[in-house]
Amino acid sequence: MNCSSVVNRYNAERICQLSSHPTLLWYAWIGDIRAGTTVSYGNQIKASCHLIAFNADSAGKAVGGGCLGCVCNAGSGHADPGADIRPLSEIGDLLFESCSHLAVCPLVLPLELESHGDQLQSLAWKQDGALLGTSCKVSRLCGAHTPHAAVVVTIVSSVFQSVQGHENNKDSRLIWMDASDYLLSVGFNQMREREVKLWDTRRFSHSLLSCALDSSSGYVWVPLCPGNPRVWGENLLYCFEVSPLQPALTQVNQCVTEGKTQGAALVPKLALDVMACEVARVLQLTDSFIVPISYTVPRKSVQEFHEDLFPDSAGTLPSASSQEWWAGDNKQPSLTHHVVLFPQDGSGLSSPSSSLTSPSMAPSVSTTSGFASSSSQRSLQSILGPSSKFRHAQGTVLHRDTHITNLKGLNLTTPGECNGFCANQQRLAVPLLSAGGQIAILELSKPGRLPDTSIPTIQNGTPVADFCWDPFDLQRLAVAGEDAKIRIWRIPPGGLQKMLLEPEAVLRGHTEKIYSIQFHPQAADILASSSYDMTVRIWDLRTKQEVLCLKGHTDQIFSLAWSPDGRKLATVSKDGRVRLYKPRQSLEPEQDGPGPEGSRGARVVWACGGHYLLVSGFDSRSERQLYLYKADSLSAGPIAVGTVDVSPSTLIPFYDEDTSVVFLTGKGDTRVFVYEIVTEAPFFLECNSFSSSDPHKGFVFLPKTTCNVREVEFARALRLRQSSVEPVVFKVPRVKKEFFQDDIFPPTTVWWEPALTATAWLTGSNAQHQMLNLQPKDMTPVSEAPKDVPVRKYAPSSVYLEEKSDEQKKEELLSAMVAKLGNREDPLPQDSFEGVDEDEWVGRHG
Repeated sequence: MNCSSVVNRYNAERICQLSSHPTLLWYAWIGDIRAGTTVSYGNQIKASCHLIAFNADSAGKAVGGGCLGCVCNAGSGHADPGADIRPLSEIGDLLFESCSHLAVCPLVLPLELESHGDQLQSLAWKQDGALLGTSCKVSRLCGAHTPHAAVVVTIVSSVFQSVQGHENNKDSRLIWMDASDYLLSVGFNQMREREVKLWDTRRFSHSLLSCALDSSSGYVWVPLCPGNPRVWGENLLYCFEVSPLQPALTQVNQCVTEGKTQGAALVPKLALDVMACEVARVLQLTDSFIVPISYTVPRKSVQEFHEDLFPDSAGTLPSASSQEWWAGDNKQPSLTHHVVLFPQDGSGLSSPSSSLTSPSMAPSVSTTSGFASSSSQRSLQSILGPSSKFRHAQGTVLHRDTHITNLKGLNLTTPGECNGFCANQQRLAVPLLSAGGQIAILELSKPGRLPDTSIPTIQNGTPVADFCWDPFDLQRLAVAGEDAKIRIWRIPPGGLQKMLLEPEAVLRGHTEKIYSIQFHPQAADILASSSYDMTVRIWDLRTKQEVLCLKGHTDQIFSLAWSPDGRKLATVSKDGRVRLYKPRQSLEPEQDGPGPEGSRGARVVWACGGHYLLVSGFDSRSERQLYLYKADSLSAGPIAVGTVDVSPSTLIPFYDEDTSVVFLTGKGDTRVFVYEIVTEAPFFLECNSFSSSDPHKGFVFLPKTTCNVREVEFARALRLRQSSVEPVVFKVPRVKKEFFQDDIFPPTTVWWEPALTATAWLTGSNAQHQMLNLQPKDMTPVSEAPKDVPVRKYAPSSVYLEEKSDEQKKEELLSAMVAKLGNREDPLPQDSFEGVDEDEWVGRHG
């Protein structure tokens, strides 16, 4: 794009209205990358309309729909991290070049330029290809032997002009203002302040303009385009207007980014979303993300193309061959009319396969690419991307009257595999810090302030490792202890009235501390447990005996989960593997696949009807991530990976089978993340999260039957704080709440009733839960609600004028006018005035 056109077409008012913002859709960020930390003078990242190339470390990888990450020291690349990468030109979207300090170029060069005498820091072609500008370190004796940076302009094989550029040679960059004679350089002055200088190559002895910016010691990033954004510094993105004729450099916009900038690149004009008045897009390279930052000019109408914002651009066809250029041909590329800039398909800012990546997808240009464009007749979904009907879900803490307060002596150091506390429809269990592994049992039907005196507890006899309620027996609690035993406790129907000392049963078999326990979702009296002895054991509570022992783990088992139909069991472990068992068929894993790289912890749950596995864990940089697997192909790895945030606690997932919504939070967090899981890209649909002012110690969800469907509550949870327990409800805002929202509340499984006995399951039988319709009898489904028919405020004129002759219409019109004006026979206002007698009139001369 012609830079002078930018300056001319963006008047001061338009420039001041230019707005920049990082892309708000987090799945448009390209994650799972490891930017290289090389010391170089390059931008570290370049982009064409279809691909991205960036410097990466030796262990880095790039996974993203339609994007290519280049690791410079792999294959036949350079031996050290690339010093710079850049597109070959604007004529090839699939071509790029790289350079490195140790690169050996096996090309026969027809020309070698004169030596600069010191390290080269930057070079830039003039748009017409006739001149090449460079900046380098040059040690000149000026005053106190201070090293300076020089700006050199070269024509073909000789130095055309050379001038002292910046007074400090730490770093420098330069760029031509397209085909004009003006050159812009960025570097450091004698005070080590970052500065910008504007040069006119026709008067190259001194700069036209010098402007000091700040005193940061960070690297200087090359200006991207005058009049458009340019980058330097750690987390700031500046936009300046350059006016060579005045000369002037005016700051227009400043954008604060989330991560530290490792590099930046400007996306070509052909990839912009012109219908959204996007005039520029910058790709910011951070340690682990590529973040798109869009610059838009606000306009009232986005339904038409604004030609004043998008002048004709250089086309993608070369104007001359290399032989013709060497022969002296300086023919310029033909300009392409703006109609070529119209989007074709996809959305210019929709990159759903970036931070949520799909490793199984080949890099290609498609409608899900971050650089694909969209049609002017876009639907709302093509503009905003797929969205969830739960995206506006609201989490609300219920009134204080429903809270349980004055809870003292909580044990806040439960193992990472434990949820912290557990609850069912009637009561909750909370571990206490007192000796003997005591557990408090609190009745949900009795909210309020607990007494200051001690309350009845379960005396487990050993510190608690994990515990859970029996879904089919609301009075039975299983507690795993650090002594490798599982104790089964029975709570009296009215709750604890005194300390409970003797368990109903004790299960012995594990040889080391137990990690976690979980009841079978279909069969009664079946319990699974995992332990430090690297085994998963399945117990029959009727006989109090171990019936199966699953093997195959080589390190700590972080989590286990039964499939919804109870036929399979999945585990995720510290050795970085996800395993899938069919316990009744084999004691060895049926499948295994790559899991989270981090060793801090992980959780696994089943999703989408038991056809997918959702794993939460950490990557090698301790970032919390989500991994989605197909249950029938674990070895292929995750089909989607998403980075959530950075935090030390493991994300504990709760998956709602009815809505495909997963809630994620960790012990000590203040936020609950909410996503809808779908079986196609982008796989994770982000919804409103729930945030609190103070961290919670645990977060557990109650059965769907506890939700108030009349208020469109689709989930209800309990939040454990330092000294209280408070209910939290999640609602979907709806207008017609008098109708039953059957799209939110499909028939739910009656999972609180067993589908088969332990004996039947162990002998190979399978069954399914019955289904329950949550619709109240006095409510009508919203799908059957009568459609609202718009009512006209006034009847159309045809109702009054039809079947009337012209004479009738004329007569009605005259009658209406007379009625409006009133009766003409009425006395005039002056008739009521009182006059004087005739003899009272006096003549003029009387």
